[in-house]
Amino acid sequence: MTKYLETTGKTEELAIAAALAQLGLERDDVSVEVLARAKTGFLGIGSAPAKVRVSYEVPDPAPTPVPEKKAVEAPQAAPAAEKQPEPATTKEPEPQQSEPVSAPAQRSEASAAAPKKSRRSRSRRAPREEQPKAERTPEQGQQPVPAAPAEPAPDRTEQITAFLTGLMEHLEVQATPVIRLDEQGTYEVELVGENLGALIGRRGETLDAIQQLTNYAVNHGQSRRVRIHVDCEHYRAKREESLQRLARKTADKAVKYRRNMMLEPMNAYERHVIHAELQEYHPNISTYSTGTEPNRRIVVAYNR
Repeated sequence: MTKYLETTGKTEELAIAAALAQLGLERDDVSVEVLARAKTGFLGIGSAPAKVRVSYEVPDPAPTPVPEKKAVEAPQAAPAAEKQPEPATTKEPEPQQSEPVSAPAQRSEASAAAPKKSRRSRSRRAPREEQPKAERTPEQGQQPVPAAPAEPAPDRTEQITAFLTGLMEHLEVQATPVIRLDEQGTYEVELVGENLGALIGRRGETLDAIQQLTNYAVNHGQSRRVRIHVDCEHYRAKREESLQRLARKTADKAVKYRRNMMLEPMNAYERHVIHAELQEYHPNISTYSTGTEPNRRIVVAYNR
């Protein structure tokens, strides 16, 4: 399911960075919507911080089994109700036999005998109640020890290989996936073969579709998600270099003409490259995304 988080900051980038720090996610894992632009005002009067809304995906919680608890609690109440009338039947015949002798004397004897029986019953029940407590405490302490299972990397590697191999067979393309796990836990997949330009498509649209299908097929039904990057003929590296040049060129135009510049629609990965390249490029330049997928664009803003 999708959740939202609204944060504020002096600039749009600071507000987005604050949201990413709270969520522990990266820029391409979320969608950002600018609710209010930052206003400097005049001499500090009328200034207002920037406000953004960050949306991110969260797995649905697993339902807890409720009917099992009701089945356990029902039989426990029955024996308690059956044991209560037993002491009442034993106490009733004693006062009936002693009534003709003297009623006030019997009441005093009954009142004197009552606390003795309660003390004896409490002293006998006390050790019985303490024994199960001593036995349960080590069991409760041992439960969290075997928790926190870790998913091994070979399981995901086999799933990625099996899915991409079957997909290449359906596409009738001779390509072999070569998988590498980097230090951040991301699976870098390189499709190796000859004449694989059809797998890239126009501006990498086909390659992006293959990457999205692979992420969905591997992470579907898993409690812990992994990130998978699919590349072909080193297209990602070449595209990243061209996007960096485009970002610097657009920033120079924004500074020269002192106005905002809007780029063409891009996917989440390409927008992340633009944001990272212009993060510290010029003190008067900031970037933010606008629009909805698949027509989401980056605006290179000039801050006077």
